[in-house]
Amino acid sequence: MVKSHEALWDNCLNLIKDNVTEQQFKTWFQPIVFESYNVQDNTVLVQVPSMYVYEYLEQYYVGLLSKALTRSFGRKVSLSYRVVTDKSNNITQNVEASEPAMIEKHPAAMRMNQSPTALDAATPQDLNPQLDIHRTFRNFIEGDSNKLPRTVGLSIAEHPGKSTFNPFFVFGPSGCGKTHLINAIGIKCKEMYPSKRVLYVSARLFQVQYTDAVRRNVVNDFINFYQSIDVLIVDDIQEWATATKTLDTFFHIFNHLFLNGKQIILASDRPPVDLEGMKDRLLTRFSCGLIAELEKPNVQLCVDILNSKCRRDGLSIPNEVIRFIAETANGSVRDLEGVINSLLAYSVVYNSNIDMRLAERVIKRAVKIDNKPLTVDEILDKVCTHYNVSQQNVFSKSRKRDYVIVRQVSMYLAQKYTKMPASRIGQLIGNRDHSTVIHSCNTIEQRLKIDKAFLEEMNSIENSFKLKDRNN
Repeated sequence: MVKSHEALWDNCLNLIKDNVTEQQFKTWFQPIVFESYNVQDNTVLVQVPSMYVYEYLEQYYVGLLSKALTRSFGRKVSLSYRVVTDKSNNITQNVEASEPAMIEKHPAAMRMNQSPTALDAATPQDLNPQLDIHRTFRNFIEGDSNKLPRTVGLSIAEHPGKSTFNPFFVFGPSGCGKTHLINAIGIKCKEMYPSKRVLYVSARLFQVQYTDAVRRNVVNDFINFYQSIDVLIVDDIQEWATATKTLDTFFHIFNHLFLNGKQIILASDRPPVDLEGMKDRLLTRFSCGLIAELEKPNVQLCVDILNSKCRRDGLSIPNEVIRFIAETANGSVRDLEGVINSLLAYSVVYNSNIDMRLAERVIKRAVKIDNKPLTVDEILDKVCTHYNVSQQNVFSKSRKRDYVIVRQVSMYLAQKYTKMPASRIGQLIGNRDHSTVIHSCNTIEQRLKIDKAFLEEMNSIENSFKLKDRNN
């Protein structure tokens, strides 16, 4: 009797169950729901409960899935996912599985039992490109700070080694997206030219490999391997500043690749001119292609990045929380991702909604912020800017309503964010007495309880301080 396609899928799950731990199976494979099998293109469609589960399966278990599907169905079978992105409205998104050859295997996923159902690890390709499959051009959001590097990077991926952008040297501060961009170039290039030997390597790993090659007396083999690469991507090359022998070896590799029309992509936290300790012969080569700066994303780009991640992961986060995170993450994409992941974890574990209170709690633990206490002058400046009023008018004796509000808000925030007594705050804000400060604070506190629009105004002002816990 011929088994149904669903039965073949169940058999596939049984094979997987014999090759992973019980906890791994329950967490990542049991929630998968078989939907259909397309006979024409040999594709299995399954539903997974979230984008997070899909990405984890793709990163760590796609090789195991591919092997189990082939064993169960008796032929090479492709896998497609239907990802639930909005449970409340039953919204899903279809995505294709990656080829196993592009995935770095997780040690836990490759724990094989000595049983008849044990699966061999997927046959590795000649070269594992060591690329992060989640860092693609599709989720590298374009903004003013990265438009040029992104455009050039895409051009390089489409025509590696055949443009004037060789080498491509990208630099910028930590967290601005350099590693994402150079990974995206590698992944796009691999998609368009599967036969090309693409390799991503950190400068530190390259140095460790070179040191090991010297110890084992196989430096020539080391050099020959790197000279066989079609697209070489090296991250954080500033770490080579004092590694003279590593730099000399890389110089020979660089020359060979460059002269043979191979693409070289380099990333650093500073431009070539600031790479102290490196010889001029290397610096001139780093500079002969294109040098592109990745700036820290501005607040709007941070908002766009966060909204994109929320759509991709099926998250629902209020706009005010998105804005707060964007203003607080110090222009670091890495911090943005960390905060969102932490918010998701907190909301799941504590079964709570993602709101401003939770965001403030997570931000304090996830983002390194300046602990310098706010000054009254800084508070005055922010409040006056918000209400478009000059400090001179605030300090005046005028009882005009606009000036009084700014004065009261400034006193309230000064009392909240500084350790100064009311008498000192009054002296610094228009030379008022302490009773005026106390009255102002009481007035603001009462208004916050009944005036929602005013509460939002205050949140906006406090967000501009990045809500640092100034009293710690």
